[in-house]
Amino acid sequence: MGVKRLSAIVAVLALGLVGLAGAASGPAAGSARYVESRQAANGGFAEAGRVPDGQLTAWAALGLVAGDGSAAARTRALEFLRSVPLAPGSEIDVALRAVALESLGDRPAELLDRLRRHRSGALVNETVWTVIALRGAGEKAPPELVQAVLTAQAPGGGWPWSRGGVPDSNDTAAAIQALRAAGIDGAPLRRGVVALRSFQNRDGGFGLTKGRASDAQSTAWAIQALIAAGERVGKPPFRFLARLRREDGSYRYSLAYATTPVWVTSQVLPALAGRPFPLS
Repeated sequence: MGVKRLSAIVAVLALGLVGLAGAASGPAAGSARYVESRQAANGGFAEAGRVPDGQLTAWAALGLVAGDGSAAARTRALEFLRSVPLAPGSEIDVALRAVALESLGDRPAELLDRLRRHRSGALVNETVWTVIALRGAGEKAPPELVQAVLTAQAPGGGWPWSRGGVPDSNDTAAAIQALRAAGIDGAPLRRGVVALRSFQNRDGGFGLTKGRASDAQSTAWAIQALIAAGERVGKPPFRFLARLRREDGSYRYSLAYATTPVWVTSQVLPALAGRPFPLS
């Protein structure tokens, strides 16, 4: 962990924010227990009434690692992710699986080989997650991929899902984390932080797009990115998340909707623990 990132976490701790000190107690611990309660016998994770799948299990694994979930639950998740083939799709799924396995202490050689061959294209998010995954494995981020992320930055400082698109808070936050993981600092990060803060609403939370209501996942992504960038988070985002917390430790998606609680809670846990991606 770099000095700048560590100092950011210490600064937030000084504000007395519950849960950021470490996930062994407080909201993160209760939320980790909730996520564990949704683990199936085969080690995978699923929303109520659904079948476990690799993508949700990858997010749940990241949440359990950040939230100091039990060793048994993490081991079973690791075994599930090792055994379940990746569904056909984009390299985002490959990178997500790699980041989750890395956080669980594995080194997914086959997935990393695929990611090393990645060439940036229209989907900015693919390149962002490839950088995060390679850095999570302790590898240097390929300069051409870092440059691709930098050149995808919009004039206003944010990042879109795909080149030429409208920037949103989640992709802006992910790009900031990828660039910091790659050792990038300076003007691109400062502009990115300014753009990210523009998605914050009066309730303290962050919306996916400007003018959209705050939601748990966008707020969590923003917290992680601000910590990665060495910026002050402040109390309002955590206060907003506290409003979404339910008695069983899960988190609502927003004040209006309580949907996909396993996914939402899994993505909130790294923010509660003050850990940007990659977690490894």
